[in-house]
Amino acid sequence: MKPARGHRLHGFTLIELVVVMAIIGLLLTIALPRYLRSIDRGKAQVQRQNIAVMRDAIDKFFGDNGQYPENLDELVQKHYLRSVPEDPVSGGTDWTVIASPDADKAGVYDVAPASEAAAAPAVAVVQGK
Repeated sequence: MKPARGHRLHGFTLIELVVVMAIIGLLLTIALPRYLRSIDRGKAQVQRQNIAVMRDAIDKFFGDNGQYPENLDELVQKHYLRSVPEDPVSGGTDWTVIASPDADKAGVYDVAPASEAAAAPAVAVVQGK
């Protein structure tokens, strides 16, 4: 049986679906880059916060012991840190350890992201647990 001529079948035509898909694609091309940039900015902010926490722990260790820690794991062992923070940008626990400019004081003087190892003087990249 065929539908009567006066009755129209319900549904969308192909051109209507193509137009809707084009509009959705256009909106995604505008929104997706902004979303990805905000994720990268968030990772960089977390990285800066992790560095600030480790620098604070190094300063407290130096204030308590009169010397810098030998490595980042010593900060964890003596409960200055719960664990070596993860670098959200690189995805690992690798950090660049910067030695003290004072030759009499050995140990971890400062930290930086492992990706910046070439830019910092007297550095060694250390892997956390």
